[in-house]
Amino acid sequence: MSADMKRFPVGLNISDGVVDMSHGSGGRAMAQLIDEIFVRQFDNDLLRQANDQAAFDVPPGRMVMSTDGHVISPLFFPGGDIGSLAVHGTVNDVAMSGAIPLYLSAGFILEEGFPLADLERIVISMGQAAVAAGVPVVTGDTKVVERGKGDGVFITTTGVGVVPEGINISGDLARPGDAILVNGTMGDHGVAIMSSRENLEFETSIESDSAALHTLIADMVSVAPEIHCLRDPTRGGLATTLNELAQQSSVGMKLMESAIPVRPAVRAACELLGLDPLYVANEGKLICICPQQDAQRILEVMQAHPLGEEAAIIGEVTEDQHGFVQMETSFGGSRVVDWLVGEQLPRIC
Repeated sequence: MSADMKRFPVGLNISDGVVDMSHGSGGRAMAQLIDEIFVRQFDNDLLRQANDQAAFDVPPGRMVMSTDGHVISPLFFPGGDIGSLAVHGTVNDVAMSGAIPLYLSAGFILEEGFPLADLERIVISMGQAAVAAGVPVVTGDTKVVERGKGDGVFITTTGVGVVPEGINISGDLARPGDAILVNGTMGDHGVAIMSSRENLEFETSIESDSAALHTLIADMVSVAPEIHCLRDPTRGGLATTLNELAQQSSVGMKLMESAIPVRPAVRAACELLGLDPLYVANEGKLICICPQQDAQRILEVMQAHPLGEEAAIIGEVTEDQHGFVQMETSFGGSRVVDWLVGEQLPRIC
């Protein structure tokens, strides 16, 4: 008999049960939910200690911490779900500093009436993503809110990591003359989400690009430790993220439209919906800004990695006190690529 069955003679009715208020009460039902869904899927030595915190040793270097909330709709989409997205998003935020991600925490807000089968599916996916990334979930929290006061499930993840000695990557370090690279096609995640929305009647074979990028970044840093900036272009897409970096570094940027990789299906879907793919969210892509002399070497390393096969150099950093991001269009003209105004589509990550 398993330890769970010794503690709880009757198991959770996961197949057709739902979350109820007792699952957030702090009593037996909550302990059973934690044991049979969360601990079972996230199982590791630190989590199994069942403390209110996780204590761990860290290697030498600067500590990095990042927190991210996930409120995506729908919860399940082509290429992923809110569980795997929660792991990938926070692992990537930590890794964009050049850090080695070490551990995650996870907080769940569950709505009364949410199917336990869907919760288990999400937690299984999240556990698999954490194992694949080598970044375990070592502590967490669960709360339940009344029916109508949530939206199924919200997940908040926090990640910690360590930046090795000699690595200094930050959004304020872009310099005129630097090259701008991306590791692949833009807009895949946003279009995958849009294709799953009930009120958007179009179909596409595009799947979300949601992925943990820390191994790709480690390869890049190993051949070019002088990388200046790394950033994942999530909400607001490539265009908004480059504007953020331009503002942080007090520089301008010049892009080449013909060099920016966009899948034909993504471009077609964006044309149908009246969107610009440069503003559509990504969850497995990064922007790299580096000294020009390192660009080709980094590009080759990116293209040799499974998550960078379609990497490209898309432009360069310019001297511009106004911080404008401009783009040379495919027709030979030029236009300003401004900040995203408003929200193209809410609940995208």
